[in-house]
Amino acid sequence: MLQVYRIPAFQDNYIWLLVNPKTKRGVVVDPGDATPVLATIQENNITLADILITHHHADHTGGIAELLAHTKIPVYGCYREPIQHLSHPLKEQDLLTLTALEITFKILEIPGHTLGHIAYWGDGKLFCGDTLFTGGCGRIFEGTATQMLSSLTKLKNLPDDTLVYCGHEYTEANLRFALTVEPHNQKILQRYNTVKEERSDGKATVPSPLSLELETNPFLRTHIPEVKKAAESYSGTALSNETDIFAVIRNWKNNFSY
Repeated sequence: MLQVYRIPAFQDNYIWLLVNPKTKRGVVVDPGDATPVLATIQENNITLADILITHHHADHTGGIAELLAHTKIPVYGCYREPIQHLSHPLKEQDLLTLTALEITFKILEIPGHTLGHIAYWGDGKLFCGDTLFTGGCGRIFEGTATQMLSSLTKLKNLPDDTLVYCGHEYTEANLRFALTVEPHNQKILQRYNTVKEERSDGKATVPSPLSLELETNPFLRTHIPEVKKAAESYSGTALSNETDIFAVIRNWKNNFSY
């Protein structure tokens, strides 16, 4: 069974290290910093075989050069992203078979946060970078609200038992905002209280099952009447479609005071 190491980096990033326990060969996802990755593979006698990148931002790519200085291995990422050292460009619906892990990932293009953002889905796991967060979603830096909503819709249609491995520990803050959007949603309140306790104990809240995101993440719930009503109340205008609802909620989150 695949082992997944959660490697904290910077203030709130997570780097994911996937390891085949039979061979001790590993694949790293979004190594923004090489130092903790090198420490983890050395401590656990792991041989790094591949690097997977979801998007080009430095906190997800900054460690590539140093890792390659230690071992020359493939670097995978979207053909549209300006990723230094990219050796194996990927596109929508590509099937990436990683011999080190003995599993295959399907590539999903999910633009919005960046124009060439991709996700890796396989083995019941979704590595989605900064597009879908636990309890929230990423900011729209390069794309449009239409693109981001389309990307999130693509992800929310994956099997409910998919585990969401995102790039940051933002769950507590995201759920605080989610409660503002849906103050009467008891599942959000229950999850928020659980997460708050976990964080106070220094525990991680990622990954989470997609089924839980569908119940508690407002950015996956733009079709819910209560979310539409909240967006209309915030914006002071009637909203006729999900794209407009999503755009209002994303802007609301951008300006939300904690």
